[in-house]
Amino acid sequence: MASPALRRTLTLRDLIVYGLLFIGPLAPVGVFGVLDARTDGAVALVYVVATIAMAFTAWSYAEMSRVVPHAGSVFAYASTALGPMPGFLAGWLAMLDYLLIPSVAYLFSGISLHALVPAVPVWVFTIGAFAITTALNLSGVRLAARVGLVVLVVEIVVLLVFVAVAASALATTGPTRPWFSPLTGLGPFALAPIIGAVSVAVLSFLGFDAIASFAEESAGSERDVGRAILVCLVAAGTVFILQTWLAALVSPVNPGELAARPERQGTAFYDITRAALGPWLAIVLSITKAVGPAFAAMTAQAAAARLLFGMARDGRLPRALASVDARHGVPRTALVTAAALTLVVSVWAARRSDGLDVLVSIVDVGALAAFTLLHASVLGYFAWQKRDAVRPAHYVVPILGAIVSVWVIAEARPLAHAVAAVWLAAGIAARYWPGGRQQ
Repeated sequence: MASPALRRTLTLRDLIVYGLLFIGPLAPVGVFGVLDARTDGAVALVYVVATIAMAFTAWSYAEMSRVVPHAGSVFAYASTALGPMPGFLAGWLAMLDYLLIPSVAYLFSGISLHALVPAVPVWVFTIGAFAITTALNLSGVRLAARVGLVVLVVEIVVLLVFVAVAASALATTGPTRPWFSPLTGLGPFALAPIIGAVSVAVLSFLGFDAIASFAEESAGSERDVGRAILVCLVAAGTVFILQTWLAALVSPVNPGELAARPERQGTAFYDITRAALGPWLAIVLSITKAVGPAFAAMTAQAAAARLLFGMARDGRLPRALASVDARHGVPRTALVTAAALTLVVSVWAARRSDGLDVLVSIVDVGALAAFTLLHASVLGYFAWQKRDAVRPAHYVVPILGAIVSVWVIAEARPLAHAVAAVWLAAGIAARYWPGGRQQ
């Protein structure tokens, strides 16, 4: 009996749309204040360094997606290059990331919409966003990609409006801070705060790796997934650097003030926009940041389903998760399972005051642990097994990428370390528990 297979319907453009939608062109808006306060204004430099750091991971994904074009993403890569057990652990750790990222995004959307309409509870908006995007995912990747394209275009238009208004203000009145201060900071340069801030900034990039989960649905060359990943990283890094540079230049708030009043850091970007560029633009940004995360969650949910599908098809999870809907060509059972878990976690977090903070910390560790095994897979496939043409980059890039990933994991909260350790122990137990090991 042939293994279940997904339909090859996604173009290179569709893959790029999924990646950029997941990342979100306005991702730095929520963490701008934190980065500005930590680095004494050198927030653009943080994104320059973060883009370079994430480039190692993007390159490793591009290489592995070319030689192992399967839906399981890092699970498939580690299984092929390192063996069944490392593959299972890579998939299990990535699952922690993929199953919780949609919950984070739905919760963020619910919080933002609640801020606009306080009479409606956060959890109601969260469920509404979940219902709409889950229905789109169940309707097939082509429809979801088309709707996602519309949302992405809106986000890009809003970003372009912000850039135009900020550039006009700078041309008219000049910058509030020195022109190059977003790269140098306002005081004596210090490397340690920059390095610490990068561990926060890399969160803005999490999601570009989800493109690899759609490898089996790519209708083009086996290199299209890698190309889409690299395009998304370069595009995201460019717009992140540009928008944080402009926001810093027009900011009427000194980074020292934000450091002294942490409660203002989360809304700093909106406050700067409202004071320097106009209240109307701040409202537009707020609405966009309320809707955008819901569709980022749509992509994350779809990626989580592909991971479950890939692991189930290879016998690492219940076989029922490997079924494909005949009409829409999507892994329906895996999608419904991922959606159910996402809904439970989203509503639970929406009813907690610290729900968002807890989820973000856990997601970081899951994603970066999977990235570490991704880099190990590159070394295993190319350097040790020599199953393809080997270049010096196959040694240098994954080692540097693994160092970056481990370093950022070390910066995470102790609670996130504890949850990840429990999750890892549960995965090992499930793998080796009598009767739980599947072939």
